[in-house]
Amino acid sequence: MSTTPPTDSLVELAARKQLPHHQYTDHATVRWIESNRPKFSDDSPPRLRPTSQRLLYRSAIPADWLAESKVGDSLHGIRHGMRTAALAALLAEVTGLREDDTATLILAASVHDCRRLHDKDDHGHGARAALWLTDNANAVWGHFHLAPTPRRIDQAATAVRLHDLSYVGFTPDDRADHARAEQISDLLKAADALDRYRLPKLSWWPDAGHIRAEAFDQLRATAFDLVVWSEAAHLAGLDSADAVFKALEQRELIS
Repeated sequence: MSTTPPTDSLVELAARKQLPHHQYTDHATVRWIESNRPKFSDDSPPRLRPTSQRLLYRSAIPADWLAESKVGDSLHGIRHGMRTAALAALLAEVTGLREDDTATLILAASVHDCRRLHDKDDHGHGARAALWLTDNANAVWGHFHLAPTPRRIDQAATAVRLHDLSYVGFTPDDRADHARAEQISDLLKAADALDRYRLPKLSWWPDAGHIRAEAFDQLRATAFDLVVWSEAAHLAGLDSADAVFKALEQRELIS
């Protein structure tokens, strides 16, 4: 199989540094991702507890929660949010995160990019999403059939705000916030990074050097498969939510 996609695929546009503000997957890019599959370990993902599975069925957030409708089906849209939520749930299982904190993590992962305006370096989208989440806490927690509490709102909003900031760039205020929601923030960052296999440049793929989660490498194969299977299903005609649900079922993460 050739690893050279035709002109105007996301891979070719990335190579020419001409990616548009709104980026949508294409057949050539998915074939390119498949052809560059890394050599993974044979570790199987842990089984998700029933409560986490139920929350993943709610991870397809309403379209009107998005700041920009063009992002809905783009590389930072619904599919990315749902896969990030699933990977966050898996990281929570491996880490032994408490069930209530796992629920907060899955919720935060589902909405972490909801205030993105485009698919390029949209600086500040984490802070915008954190403010939106705090202002709309009742609606968001209600969507997931959960009860908001000040602690849960603060932890989710903190993790969302920090997810697009590098650890090395943390200010004193960032470090203070991180200390209040360390596990949830670290696992959201890791889950978000694991979904980078969707990106059309190998140097942008997951890098453990930028995260703080010991289970990161264990979930690489699962993250890769979820990208390929859900992106292919979307290109085959399924909407974003159903495409991810199909991939999660194929990976036996939900039933």
